[in-house]
Amino acid sequence: MNKVENIPNQETAMTKTETATNENAFPMLVEAEKMFDHFAELTKETAQKAYEFFLKRGGDFGKEIEDWFKAEAEILRPVTVEITETDKQINVTAMVPGFKPEEIEISVDGNVLLLSGTTATENKKEDENTFYSEWRSNRFFRRLTLPAEINAEKVKANLKDGVLHLKLPKAAPHEAKQISVSAG
Repeated sequence: MNKVENIPNQETAMTKTETATNENAFPMLVEAEKMFDHFAELTKETAQKAYEFFLKRGGDFGKEIEDWFKAEAEILRPVTVEITETDKQINVTAMVPGFKPEEIEISVDGNVLLLSGTTATENKKEDENTFYSEWRSNRFFRRLTLPAEINAEKVKANLKDGVLHLKLPKAAPHEAKQISVSAG
């Protein structure tokens, strides 16, 4: 398992949050375990919200998936992603408008990429009633299975104009080793 704590030099461009003030700042690389825990919390929150929708509908069975998707849409912001591949690396582009580099966390574990972000919420004004809003969530979470294992020590991330660009170098392939068998 590739963890940030196993990276020998913690002062990489991926972990320097003091550069977060310029527009080419880098999101933070975090441990996969932390991201999996975060995913479990979001799943629990989504399940609770879906159950609330189920109860509001009178507890009638048959529309549980619709309840789940409605809950997920309220809790998480959609993030569109494009994944491309070359011989040596995988490139991921994700649309994350409104997020700052220090609000984004990235984790790589083998061939699994986890992206997460939380931004500050705006306080609703007391004298306003919202007629319609598609800005329900200030969070996103994506779990992506990549076509190859990644060398987590060499991952590069850049956020510019609401677009997250990741360069994920492929890990060296594991070669089969011939083992000789001795008698007796």
